[in-house]
Amino acid sequence: MTTADPATIARQAAEAIREFNHLTFPNSPTKPGLTYPGEAYDAIGALKTLAQRLPQAVEQIGTALDVLGTNDHLGSAIGEDPARHVALVQEFLSTAMNCACGLTQCLELAHSEASPLLYTGPEDGPEEEPCGEGMCQCYCVGTGHPCGCDCPHDDDCDFCDARDQY
Repeated sequence: MTTADPATIARQAAEAIREFNHLTFPNSPTKPGLTYPGEAYDAIGALKTLAQRLPQAVEQIGTALDVLGTNDHLGSAIGEDPARHVALVQEFLSTAMNCACGLTQCLELAHSEASPLLYTGPEDGPEEEPCGEGMCQCYCVGTGHPCGCDCPHDDDCDFCDARDQY
């Protein structure tokens, strides 16, 4: 359990998105920020999860203001009725929740459409998970390979040959 306040957590989430934006920024027209379609699929899925959680977070802010107002614990720094400000905050938060729901739906559709995509670029591209002597593509599924995977392998790879002996 964390002892940080909610605003700190929200700032950390914003910082994480900023870092995501830097990591996925295209290096050039021929070098995208994401190398494989699976990376895009995973990223869309993670953003969808984030978007799914936003409505609850936004709603709970509004609920907190309602409780504070009901208990007569709100004032206004400019001398106005705090209930008017709470009503406007609630209106904008409601709109934000609807936008987050729409964002979630769009990301769900994008996630589904990204699902069948696969990489067909040059084989000399970077490996997702290099293993052995760097001659085979590791998918880290199953057992038997020195790194614990059961990957497609190159006939010239000594590590793969050693696996085949067992």
